[in-house]
Amino acid sequence: MKTDLITRRSLLAAGGAVAVTGASGLLVPAQAQGLAPTRSMRGGSNNYRPGAPIVDRIGGGGFWMTGTVRRAGDGAPLAGQRIQIWAHTTEGHERDARSHGATLTNANGEFRLEMPQIVPAFGQPHGHLAYDSEEFETVFLRPIMSSSKDTTLEAHFVLQPA
Repeated sequence: MKTDLITRRSLLAAGGAVAVTGASGLLVPAQAQGLAPTRSMRGGSNNYRPGAPIVDRIGGGGFWMTGTVRRAGDGAPLAGQRIQIWAHTTEGHERDARSHGATLTNANGEFRLEMPQIVPAFGQPHGHLAYDSEEFETVFLRPIMSSSKDTTLEAHFVLQPA
């Protein structure tokens, strides 16, 4: 003979299952939180120059700064967004005007700008990047290279509408 015992534990488990799955027993899809916006990094705005010109290359080149720009929430790529780039390089200090330039993102939200080799400043090889237009909130990034011998550095922006 089979005896069905309803214990407090089984009652709580059953109630929890109904709360999670709903009365139909089907799981409700998780609600997407969306892509969070990038926060500005400490020190990212050091030596920033508003209105740095859009250029094909900074100095003699040889080093590539690359990355992407997407919209917060849905992660859609953002074309035509202005990214300013500057760094301490073999050709100048990050405070020198000749070490600054800007580029625009392509249709896929990607950017690339060639510049001189980045060298350590204050013990760290790093670049500076800024999104500084009015459509989205300003973001300053200061990514650090894993080695001063690297010839590329990438940074990714997720922008929040202003």
